[in-house]
Amino acid sequence: MTIERVPQQHYPKAEINRRSMALGLDFLVVWLVSSLLGSNQGSIQFIQILVFIFGWLILRVLVVFNNKGQSLGRWAFDLKVLEVEDGQVVGRIPQLLALFKREAIICFGAILVSVALGNISANPTAILLVIPLAIDCGAAISDTQMRQALHDRYAGTFIVSSRRGYSLDLKIKRLVGTLRRNVRR
Repeated sequence: MTIERVPQQHYPKAEINRRSMALGLDFLVVWLVSSLLGSNQGSIQFIQILVFIFGWLILRVLVVFNNKGQSLGRWAFDLKVLEVEDGQVVGRIPQLLALFKREAIICFGAILVSVALGNISANPTAILLVIPLAIDCGAAISDTQMRQALHDRYAGTFIVSSRRGYSLDLKIKRLVGTLRRNVRR
């Protein structure tokens, strides 16, 4: 008796620009909520950072776990996160611990970006705080096979295109195309 290997189901890789727009939307939502507690002093706010971490974990871990692998940004751009085992994509949502590991790494980079945005006018060198997130997410550009960022590799996750979502990027493309056609007339 031999064991036959079942062919793996194909999951379409998510485009880098859609992934970055989804991350940007999630960041914007959490940053706006956390910045409501900040002041105009230009200093780093401990409470603001705690609210950012709490909001990030709710939006990117709990919501994803309970919403079929989609956060607000991933839902808006038709993406979802799946688990990877032994280099093969498994068609299931990662466990809470894997999502927490993944999002803890991204949250650290996002907090640094948040601090940089809050202090850029007082200290222009604060823009250097963007580098850790750029290195982490930039790894997905160099990985042509699976497009996994460093946090994806560490947590064993993979971002795929989904049929379930709002298709915000496609709706914006259609709107811009319609506007261009109307302007030419």
